[in-house]
Amino acid sequence: MVNRMQFYIDGAWVDPAVKKSTAVINPATEEAMYEVALGSKADVDKAVAAAKRAFATFSQTSREERVALLSKVIEVYKGRLKEIGAAVSDEMGAPLPMAEKLQAGAGLGHLMTTLDVLKNYHFEEPVGTAMVLREPIGVVGMITPWNWPLNQIACKVAPALAAGCTMILKPSEFTPTSALIFAEILHEAGVPKGVFNLVNGLGPEVGAAMSEHPDIDMISFTGSTRAGIDVAKRAAPTVKRVSQELGGKSPNVILEGADLTKAVTGGVMHMFNNSGQSCNAPSRMIVPLSKMKEVAAIAKAVADKTKAGDPRGEGTTIGPVVNRGQWDKIQGLIKKGIDEGATLVAGGPGLPEGVNKGFYVRPTIFADVTPDMTIAREEIFGPVLTIIGAKDEADAVKIANDTPYGLAGYVTGPTVEDAKRVGRQIRAGNVNLQGVPNDRTAPFGGYKQSGNGREWGKFGLEDFLEVKAVAGFNAA
Repeated sequence: MVNRMQFYIDGAWVDPAVKKSTAVINPATEEAMYEVALGSKADVDKAVAAAKRAFATFSQTSREERVALLSKVIEVYKGRLKEIGAAVSDEMGAPLPMAEKLQAGAGLGHLMTTLDVLKNYHFEEPVGTAMVLREPIGVVGMITPWNWPLNQIACKVAPALAAGCTMILKPSEFTPTSALIFAEILHEAGVPKGVFNLVNGLGPEVGAAMSEHPDIDMISFTGSTRAGIDVAKRAAPTVKRVSQELGGKSPNVILEGADLTKAVTGGVMHMFNNSGQSCNAPSRMIVPLSKMKEVAAIAKAVADKTKAGDPRGEGTTIGPVVNRGQWDKIQGLIKKGIDEGATLVAGGPGLPEGVNKGFYVRPTIFADVTPDMTIAREEIFGPVLTIIGAKDEADAVKIANDTPYGLAGYVTGPTVEDAKRVGRQIRAGNVNLQGVPNDRTAPFGGYKQSGNGREWGKFGLEDFLEVKAVAGFNAA
């Protein structure tokens, strides 16, 4: 049984300083499944003290020791993949096969990629008479979201362990179980006490206490831009490093001459994946204005085949969104799209056909959207696609960059060269050409209000390292 009423601090399961809990709701049934303990500043103080003590020794471990540790974590993780997938499916609504393969699988992927990076990374580099040393930054506070819980936990914890950092994790209160299983995995793998600590809780309490804590050297945050701004403000007085992966409103540019059926179908399916709850979702499809009707028809056909239903049900394509608050927000934005004059091609307000409970959103597509409409500017974070017409390639690029966000971009053209030309012009941290997915060895992160810092692969490891120049180290 997963222990939901205690925290993992200093290598042991401990009671909260103050007894307080919240219900975890199944978004498919709207019913409470169980309670989870909520932490306070006192719990954060205890976890930080443990991490600070552990840093003195863990920061001095060798590459070989950390390689052995990560290898053991991977071995234990593999044995609990199905359990993690089931927990994610129950708590945030992802269809069970997708939760097992993609959600739980993403965590495993980051662990394995980080292990490969650690084996070959150069922590020391001669530069002139100096030696440049890359050393662990210290105690790291990690705040992770509910939409891809294991992806975000693993792509922070794995490189932090590889770097020699110690850490405190605050996972989302909506998806606590997969994080608690992760803590059990690290414990079984033999992570030394105090190196990894977990405190469940709410952002304004536990998240704020972590951001402000003078003994936390870095905050690694993934979540909304609004919350990220608050974290940065709270962290500023202690001048700690803040690495953020925030919201997005990513353009999907389909150029004249591209295979429309393939590009539009792939774009719609990608948008609806995880019920649209991905920060890098291709939510703005930008197409040649003359092809708007054709694109809308192809997109509608995909939406009509997308089945919202029980995450454990046969043939379910998308599950519910995570909670009532998200559902209400999405419904308001769908209504706004209609009110502002966009053409509703598929879906719309209310529950999908045949569904009478759960936070399900109808797979929705708007055509004839203009860049100034609310649905073209705000991150909806649900299965809602906006299709915008562009006069020509230059106009498409202009529309793509007309956003405060810059996390991702997608380009499909008649040739790879066409896609490359446009991809270079998109102001975003990740650009995918011709439907090729992200590579876990390449950096992930955003421009503008989509954040700073980079995760994944070598770049993720370097986020947790300080750079020290030792002059005279190489002097003759």
